Amino acid sequence: MKKLINDVSGVVPDMLDGLAALNPGLSLLQGSTIIVRADAEAAAARGEVALISGGGSGHEPAHGGYVGPGMLSAAVAGEVFTSPSTDAVLDAIRAVAGPAGVLLIVKNYTGDRFNFGLAAEIARAEGIAVEMIIVADDVALSAHGEHAGRRGLAGTVFVHKIAGAAAAEGRSLREVAQIARDTAASLGTMGVALTPCTVPAAGKPGFELADNEIEWGLGIHGEPGVERGALEPAGQITGRLLAKIIDDLALKPDDRVALLVNNLGGTPSSELSIVAGSALRYLREHKIHVERAWSGTFLSALEMAGISLTLLRVDDQRLAWLDAAAQTTAWPALSGRVAQASVKPAPVAPVTASGARLSRDSSLRRVIEAVCACLLEAEPVLTEMDQRVGDGDLGISMSRAARSILGEIDTYPSEKTPGAVLRTMSATIRRVVGGTSGPLYAVMLLRAAVVIEQSGESGTKDWSAAFTAAVDGVTALGGAHPGDRTMVDALHPAAAALQTALVKSGGIDTDEALKAAVDAATSGATQTASMTPRLGRSSYVGDRALGFADPGAHAVRLWLAAIRSALDTQA
Repeated sequence: MKKLINDVSGVVPDMLDGLAALNPGLSLLQGSTIIVRADAEAAAARGEVALISGGGSGHEPAHGGYVGPGMLSAAVAGEVFTSPSTDAVLDAIRAVAGPAGVLLIVKNYTGDRFNFGLAAEIARAEGIAVEMIIVADDVALSAHGEHAGRRGLAGTVFVHKIAGAAAAEGRSLREVAQIARDTAASLGTMGVALTPCTVPAAGKPGFELADNEIEWGLGIHGEPGVERGALEPAGQITGRLLAKIIDDLALKPDDRVALLVNNLGGTPSSELSIVAGSALRYLREHKIHVERAWSGTFLSALEMAGISLTLLRVDDQRLAWLDAAAQTTAWPALSGRVAQASVKPAPVAPVTASGARLSRDSSLRRVIEAVCACLLEAEPVLTEMDQRVGDGDLGISMSRAARSILGEIDTYPSEKTPGAVLRTMSATIRRVVGGTSGPLYAVMLLRAAVVIEQSGESGTKDWSAAFTAAVDGVTALGGAHPGDRTMVDALHPAAAALQTALVKSGGIDTDEALKAAVDAATSGATQTASMTPRLGRSSYVGDRALGFADPGAHAVRLWLAAIRSALDTQA
């Protein structure tokens, strides 16, 4: 892997430091990966609705490049190809919210929906008016089927532009949200890749393509597309992409559109121009009127060579919003003046109550440390497994959670209040881990904490009930059920086996009950290799995931075994 980076762990903050330094109209929220408008407070005071977007990094210039007057108020950057955490989104909302409220513009990926959605719920509970709209402009995937749904692609940039112009006019949150939804519903995008891309932390490409192969209908996280085929001339590729988009939008002769020719990262400008010319000719031949057209890098997938095409239905009003002034680094380019990064104080987090801390020789601490050690050791295995069926970030996310927990464990509450310990672990994970795994593990620990706190006890049966509640929390938030090929396929049978074994032994034989749970999780994880994925990023791979166990389910098996081993050592 050859990349111009300093350190894998510092890619995102280093990138944002440079972006803010080169643009006096941007500020970097202190201690975060959040870019905000330097005049965000003034805009909010004028009564403008604040617009927030974001997601995993690696899509530059999205999303920080669209922060500025006339477009976004803030952009929340997650790790590469990993959605930002709930708390990061919440910090952005608190930083830019004013009396007019906040609109979240979210691309249709599971982790983004979870983290932005949960942040919106928390912000509403704090009295902030928040609405959220989902962009799902990927025409390569049908609206229904055995996958997690149509993905959000480069058409999201049109939503940023039009919603931003509407907000700048002083329209209400309800109006801006509806304008954004209508725009998202009038979009169609499809892409094609000539090469894969490499996530810095993974160190190798997410898939392989022969010299004469291309990948049709891929996503923007390096995941494979819906079909692999032979390389064709640019005109034929362009025509096939546009035909799919036109059919999806039901466009007819004399319809008016805006065209976006987007570089996925590694495509030369000359090739973009060839594609743009081909697209304009194709649309002209089909009597579709192109009112506006742009070509360039708008939403990329790291260094992937390839393009995506977007069409947006337009009328006079949408054209006026597209033409409205916007001062951002990516639409259009700013003046190029150089300034030092502006840093604003981050919102103040709630103060943790003082008191006794988790002792070094407690059983609970040794179990937590054993699980963290297990996940750190398993990082390369989980990364390799996830690369086969997803985007390869699971091992990285799990190790990030483990390192953060170990780094903060001395501040955790006493083992005499185990529910409080679980709540604090949940907060740690929620803060540092985005993607899909972050909120799922955070809700597991939160649900378990509630059960332990309500029971007032922490016996084996109480922990079993807490585990069952934790699994129910994952199902409630993620929507996955046994058979969907997710971590639930290991969690659900493990919780049932633990409960059954404890009842059978009268709650006496803890080790045998844990063995039953580990065996059930192992069996469930193994069975996922024969399941077609229906949720999560693996669903985009489809049958190509067959033969490989789900990495999330495998991770469950590993940490359950670590818990049993730690308790057995203490016995």
